[in-house]
Amino acid sequence: MMTHKRILLVEDDRRLGKLIRSYLAKQGFDVSIERRGDAAPARIVGEMPDLVILDLLLPGLNGLTVCQHVRSEYDGPILMLTALEDDMDQVAGLEMGADDYVKKPVEPRVLLARIRALLRRFEKITPAKEPVSEPTDELVFGRLTINRASQRVELNKKPVELTTNEFNLFCLLAENAGRVMERGTIYQVLRGIDYDGLDRSVDLTISHLRRKFEDNNRRPTRIKTVWGQGYLFAQDAW
Repeated sequence: MMTHKRILLVEDDRRLGKLIRSYLAKQGFDVSIERRGDAAPARIVGEMPDLVILDLLLPGLNGLTVCQHVRSEYDGPILMLTALEDDMDQVAGLEMGADDYVKKPVEPRVLLARIRALLRRFEKITPAKEPVSEPTDELVFGRLTINRASQRVELNKKPVELTTNEFNLFCLLAENAGRVMERGTIYQVLRGIDYDGLDRSVDLTISHLRRKFEDNNRRPTRIKTVWGQGYLFAQDAW
């Protein structure tokens, strides 16, 4: 299924680029390399690869800016490479439109697993979600209103701007208010794939949601962490 998938690797480190291309070629992928960030948007939009591997630190334009520039025209998966340890940089990447990230130094087997998981996710024709609600359906919790049709969220009668990924996860938690949602269940519902135990994108999205709803990340009261299990939407905290 993954054979002959086209990957554009945007990486200015020539040695690393060659190593990644060689490894992925042995796995059946067709890998092209772009070394400059300012040339990457035109190549991504023009070539429309099946997946983009995008380094964060690039000459010309950084990976975050490249991701932001192409997201309105390129709807394939973007996997970010980062040598930075700060979770804020990873959150920023996901907010700009990246779908996952891998830390440097790159472990080839981890990179391959992430690529395959992303490609499976994007090849899903029918996501494993609950039946679509009526367009006028709303969820109301105290001062919080969630309109699933318009993807609009208001708290204290003020709109809260969420990305599509943030809204989908927030809505899923709200629909299951008062019940712990395991990570595996979240992945199955939102992405149609099994949780690989490595991907932290859900955790990072939760962290960003807490900031937007002024929920303390260390001691959250609205979106709680149930250690070893998952997350719980506190229906009486709004």
